[in-house]
Amino acid sequence: MAGNVERDPLTGVETTGHEWDGIKELNNPLPSWWLYIYFACILWSVIYWVLYPAWPVGTTYTKGILGWSQRMQVEDEIKEAKAAQSKFTDQIAKLPLAQIKTNKELYDFAVTGGRSVFAGNCVQCHGAGGQGRPGFPNLADDEWLHGGSLDDIFKTVQHGVRATNDNDTRQPPAMPSFGKDGTLNQAQIGDAAEFVRSLNKVAGTDAEAAKRGAAVFADNCASCHGEKGEGNPDLGSKPLNDGIWLYGGDKATIVQTLTNGRAGVMPSWATRLDDTSIKEVALYVHGLGGGK
Repeated sequence: MAGNVERDPLTGVETTGHEWDGIKELNNPLPSWWLYIYFACILWSVIYWVLYPAWPVGTTYTKGILGWSQRMQVEDEIKEAKAAQSKFTDQIAKLPLAQIKTNKELYDFAVTGGRSVFAGNCVQCHGAGGQGRPGFPNLADDEWLHGGSLDDIFKTVQHGVRATNDNDTRQPPAMPSFGKDGTLNQAQIGDAAEFVRSLNKVAGTDAEAAKRGAAVFADNCASCHGEKGEGNPDLGSKPLNDGIWLYGGDKATIVQTLTNGRAGVMPSWATRLDDTSIKEVALYVHGLGGGK
């Protein structure tokens, strides 16, 4: 009741009845400026609900009378960016790769675009710098399974390797599983592994085993990898004499490869990237250092 209201003896302001450690809370009114801002915010929220997307309704939402959406804004910004880049992208789409490389401004633009394409689609397997990892080729050295020219790289990116969704994909012969299929016994596989290591002058190679392995290699491996392990880009078979290993050069890994075989797959990017983007990434990869 009014007669029971307690007032602060110094200010004469009513108290709320709350007290902490002898300090009583005063029931001061809110500042007018604070109330004005508070009510303005409420009004603004109502206006926002009417103008912009706001409330979820089942599987959709209220669109707002302005019809604006962040997705539409991003799409418009992408269209504007593509329009601004069209003077370069139109040329890239029309010109051969070799001709693009002779135009410094156009080449620099293409490589910058290719770096972005590579970062978004290729680094998961080949690494941020194209350095590769076991089972995924290094793109920064000078060894190429299917050729390192601009056109070769473009074709590999476009159609992939053993890609099931592309009839034009590269189809290198799969590495046979000599041990699993019973073509070679474990002793022969061990000898062949020593011979391959001897081609690379690996320290600690068993010379006698390597000598026996030379005959095993000639009968079973030379048809794809060459008599001296030089490889064959037309087949997609890698050199075995340059110290560059796709899966590893230690004896255990070579034995595993000979025993179980290998059949790496690279996806076809033709259905996911346009030809302009594939040209850009081909130019970027070619420029990593090992392009022919």
